[in-house]
Amino acid sequence: MNVLIVEDENPAAEYLVEMLTETAPDTQVQAVVSSVQEAVTWLQKNTSELIFLDVNLGDELAFDIFKQVQVDTPVIFTTAYDKYALQAFRLNSIDYLLKPIDKEELN
Repeated sequence: MNVLIVEDENPAAEYLVEMLTETAPDTQVQAVVSSVQEAVTWLQKNTSELIFLDVNLGDELAFDIFKQVQVDTPVIFTTAYDKYALQAFRLNSIDYLLKPIDKEELN
């Protein structure tokens, strides 16, 4: 499965890549981007089968991506905050994982 990771914290992105490699070895991380604009640019030119999307991206919210580009890909939101869950599920969200992400949750 091809996945895109949108995460502004390098340790969190590296941890997610590591966990995906362990739990789903057939997963191919296509790219790791760290901002709303990088995600929009990537999504305008590429497709993915799944997106892991951090809600808080610096001083922006990931929901801004959906205002700028059509996203038909299933999304798993990752965040340290549960207050955005309802808003996330109004979009293409198939799951909402609270950080730190537990390996069991990825299975």
